[in-house]
Amino acid sequence: MPTSSEISKASDCLFSQMLEKVVNCLESIEPTLPKEILGRIEVTPTRDPAHGDMATNAALLVAKPARCKPRDIAEKLAHALRDIPEIEKAEIAGPGFVNLTLKVSVWQNVVSNILLKGDKDYGRSRLGQGKRANVEYVSANPTGPMHVGHCRGAVVGDALANLLSKAGYEVTKEYYINDAGTQVIALTWATYWRYLQAINIDIPAEDFDKLAPNGLQYQGDYLIPVGKFLADKFGRSLAGDNNGVGPESLWFETVRQTALDHMMMAIKEDLAALGIHHDIFSSEASVLAEGDVNQAITKLQDKGLLYEGVLEPPKGKLPDDWEARPQTLFRSTDFGDDTDRALRKADGTNTYFANDIGFHARKAQRSDLLIDVLGADHGGYVSRMKAAISALTDGKTEFEAVLCQIVRVVKDGEPVRMSKRAGTFITLRDLLDEVGRDAVRFIMLTRKADAQMEFDLNAAVAQTRDNPVFYVNYAHARCCSVLRHGIEIYGQERVSEKALSQIDLSSLTAPEEIAVLRRLAALPRQIEAAASVREPHRIATYSIDLASDFHALWNRGRENASLRFIQEDAPEQTFARLALVAAIAITIRAGLNILGVQALEELR
Repeated sequence: MPTSSEISKASDCLFSQMLEKVVNCLESIEPTLPKEILGRIEVTPTRDPAHGDMATNAALLVAKPARCKPRDIAEKLAHALRDIPEIEKAEIAGPGFVNLTLKVSVWQNVVSNILLKGDKDYGRSRLGQGKRANVEYVSANPTGPMHVGHCRGAVVGDALANLLSKAGYEVTKEYYINDAGTQVIALTWATYWRYLQAINIDIPAEDFDKLAPNGLQYQGDYLIPVGKFLADKFGRSLAGDNNGVGPESLWFETVRQTALDHMMMAIKEDLAALGIHHDIFSSEASVLAEGDVNQAITKLQDKGLLYEGVLEPPKGKLPDDWEARPQTLFRSTDFGDDTDRALRKADGTNTYFANDIGFHARKAQRSDLLIDVLGADHGGYVSRMKAAISALTDGKTEFEAVLCQIVRVVKDGEPVRMSKRAGTFITLRDLLDEVGRDAVRFIMLTRKADAQMEFDLNAAVAQTRDNPVFYVNYAHARCCSVLRHGIEIYGQERVSEKALSQIDLSSLTAPEEIAVLRRLAALPRQIEAAASVREPHRIATYSIDLASDFHALWNRGRENASLRFIQEDAPEQTFARLALVAAIAITIRAGLNILGVQALEELR
């Protein structure tokens, strides 16, 4: 059994450990192999467990530079790998793959590793070590309550940030407040309408719609408390002399800032209820006021990447910032975009894209990787922003986007009615009140972000396998129940994680136990893989699979007494199984930590 210090220093990922050994063996066989070839070698699970635990493509990759046949290299590699203590068998397959079967003790020792590291550190990776990642998510316009459409992006972004942190990145969670556009003007006028109502100046909505520059866009009840707040604080001082609409210079900025403050306070409260806390809240108004946009445009100009020109009209509906007149254009096609993009209109004002470039340029100064979590309708935005960031940073900062499809909420097989409070949509609060935070978070992560999903309210509260968060937490609660029983018999000290980490695990040999051990060992690789492709839903899938394995092991114990966790007449086997159960509980918690879901010790 490895020592505690040896375990704590080793990589948790068995595949990474075996990859290192494969590369070392190859370098001893062929010392002059190019580093770039060695960097492409993989060690992956075999497609068929009958062929071993792992397979490597090493011989196929290095055959050409080594000027040997793949099977000849595979023979030498397999021979060298057989001398490694952890490897039971190394066999050649197909044109030159090498299949590896590990000794059972390797899988058993995974338990000790998990028990020593705990849920905070097990699976932690060095994948992103030294890289600063900025994940911007939610960034809902502060014009009303958060709705279900925001919810999926919020959960995906938060879990992705947690996942990247677990994978070794230095992560910043950021929210961009769009507080400088026409929608904020519309919010301000709508709030003023509610203020006038609060001081008993009742202008019908259809009449006020003609007074507001962009019409009365926001009529939900959520602005009534803001209007009352303004009335309580300012009395009638913001109204006109004739008990009507006063001049904008009298009230606009006061109402605007008050409305934004209240909307952002409500948004932050909703996010907190969802378990989300951002590190930074950035303001579009501050980006403009502090000159970030002009600085970015000047930088692109200095690089010779701007010119005056006229863009061809886009197909379909024309965007608001397109003009059939000369504009300042960015040569984004030089960086992979499908067309050049306007930064300044013919009248010299900036486009929305220019403002976004300024904000992303600010983020790029403190990040090596920028990830925006966006709605699926922002797909056309990605290539232009990728081009801008590449141009501004000379390719030093990467830009990526995770696109989230819409969510359809159903109950009893029917679409859920809209929220009366919001006026036009189902609020996040509605959803949280109906099923709770953990169900919302877990279920939102059961599918890839860019796949459409149906959120079934009935399934989200069911205590059945149809409810994935219940199913996973049921496994964790069962683990805790077994451990509590063990403590009742043997005492807290002997069933502590530290004590169990030193237990002889050689009795864990049943096929069902080995299957669970393999699943436990897979988490570090899942974390690295999910982080690499920005897919936190893979951790939810893994958690469900682990829960399924444990439930199967539990049920086998009910059918076969020799597989029961606690057998007082077989203490060595009992403690080995208690160690296994404790490791399962830790691994479930490690996955749920990434998803932002609480692991329950009891289900009521």
